[in-house]
Amino acid sequence: MSSDYEISDDENEYYEYDEEDEEMIDVEDGSASEIEVDGLGGDFKVPARSEHKIYEVEYSSLSQPEVERIMQADVDHISSIFGVEPSMAAILLRHMSWNKEKLIEKYMDNASAVAVAAGVELPPREPTPPPAKASSSRQLTTGPQRTARRSPSDIKGPKGKRATPPVEDPTPFVCPICFDDSQTAFLALLCDHKFCTTCWKEYIISKVRTEAECMITCMAEGCNIAAPDPFVDKALGDDRETWSRYQELLVRQFVSCVPHLKFCPYPSCTYTVSCPAAATKSSLTQIVPTVACGASNTHVFCFGCTIDTDHRPVVCAVARMWIKKCQDDSETANWIKSNTKECSKCQSTIEKNGGCNHMTCKKCKYEFCWVCMGPWSEHGTSWYSCNRYDEKASVEARDAQTRSRASLERYLHYYNRWANHEQSAKLSMELYAKTEKKMEEMQITSELTWIQVQFMKKAVDVVFRCRMTLKWTYAMAYYLASGNEKELFEDNQRDLERAVEELSELIEAPIDPETIMTLRQKVTDKTVYVQKRNEIMLEDTAKGYLEGRWRWNTTVDGFD
Repeated sequence: MSSDYEISDDENEYYEYDEEDEEMIDVEDGSASEIEVDGLGGDFKVPARSEHKIYEVEYSSLSQPEVERIMQADVDHISSIFGVEPSMAAILLRHMSWNKEKLIEKYMDNASAVAVAAGVELPPREPTPPPAKASSSRQLTTGPQRTARRSPSDIKGPKGKRATPPVEDPTPFVCPICFDDSQTAFLALLCDHKFCTTCWKEYIISKVRTEAECMITCMAEGCNIAAPDPFVDKALGDDRETWSRYQELLVRQFVSCVPHLKFCPYPSCTYTVSCPAAATKSSLTQIVPTVACGASNTHVFCFGCTIDTDHRPVVCAVARMWIKKCQDDSETANWIKSNTKECSKCQSTIEKNGGCNHMTCKKCKYEFCWVCMGPWSEHGTSWYSCNRYDEKASVEARDAQTRSRASLERYLHYYNRWANHEQSAKLSMELYAKTEKKMEEMQITSELTWIQVQFMKKAVDVVFRCRMTLKWTYAMAYYLASGNEKELFEDNQRDLERAVEELSELIEAPIDPETIMTLRQKVTDKTVYVQKRNEIMLEDTAKGYLEGRWRWNTTVDGFD
């Protein structure tokens, strides 16, 4: 790890100088001001590297059709093994949370039980007991009893005519849900509970659109027979919008069951990210799995937790602790510090609501002096003044008060800087509009082209990313145990913060037509330097996780 800026001597690191003649200049041989942007406005063009950086993770982005193909492959696999229809295999997989190995094991052990639990087979009927034999004196006779056989011609009606078979009731079937006797089309699952198609359609639409449920079961009370996909498709008819939503819910259910898949949390985005490196809980103690879905480069989130932003360099467990602490403490910490004190006996927080210095804790009834925090019994009748500063009890009480305030001040030190960088990052995004105006002004007042003034936009992008890094370094520093490693961490943090502030000043500096070229060179040089400092910060932190170098001042989930 190094806290000083060093320009790489790698011959493969180069930047594009001129788009037309494609002259490539090494960083050592040319000033950073010679760095140009490419024709697509992609800023500093660096050759692609096959290996990812130590603080990055390998992942792939999957569209919804690609995930559906993976699901179909699993369905076909189970269908071929069990010899069942694909629709039935799909329901079995959903029942077992898409765990193929567990499903195969359970199904081979007791196929009927698994099928009944999944809702693809009717439960076995309980055997009815045989009717009890009537006791009669005639049954006591010995020998078998034979009854006379009667021919069909012997069966007569009441007037001696032959009886006719019973006639079926001509009353039409009425849906037990809507009781609409005009309905003529009905659907039923294998349980044979019939309902009209209109009720089936409305029921499925309610489940899918309102409840976001993809497991559709029979509408009959107490029946858990599952509706296969072809049945749902037929019931929905021409409602393709609900069918598309149903397909999306099936994909979401599949993604939620597979550890190495995660759905993009951005609204209306249907992409999925696959990151096997972050599939286990233990792996999240060594990496910060920041990923982006294929829909947009701005859809950046953490694969390992619910934080929808890039929280490098701090790991997920520490980031969650910090967020929870901020939500619990930050809003009231400043007010508590300014207006309250802790009881010297039970450490309850007390607010003074009168002018008298004689305080009585409502919790433990301890009486003490508000000024010196010592016991009131030593103060006699001095109600409004305190001269007992040298008493041992008062000194101990003030020491406890000092420790408590020091802990609060330590938290506020890190929180205020964390919140400041978050606010500054938001303001940096607002600089884009101002930067575009500056870029237009540069074009007018100088000979620079639109491509050549893109260095300002690149600088704003770098400032935003680095402020997000700095924001989370303060969360990490709050939980780091004191020692040499923390001091080195804070040295890197200081160097990055100083460089970011210097670049921010250059971005917001007024434009002088006579010094535009000088400003361009300074901004470009400082942008490269800030990027390097940010990489040093992230790389050193990532190495520390892999080497087990970081020690925490509290218990962190996943760490010893």
